[in-house]
Amino acid sequence: MKRKNTGKDPKVVAEEMAVGAYQPAAVTASKRKDKCEVCASPVAPNCSEALCWVCRRLKISAWRDSDLQAAAPE
Repeated sequence: MKRKNTGKDPKVVAEEMAVGAYQPAAVTASKRKDKCEVCASPVAPNCSEALCWVCRRLKISAWRDSDLQAAAPE
């Protein structure tokens, strides 16, 4: 059985929350104003350090290279 439409719908969600829910994650992530410590580009959204995604990848590859050199017999 259908309800009768009275013209007044109860608000289940607060207006502020409803507006924020419709914004995509990329838009909210791009509002972040942190800058990379190395090159001053915007910081990667999932990075706990203050590095952009390029500098973060370079750091990881540098660690990998240094670990390989230390493990190689001389």
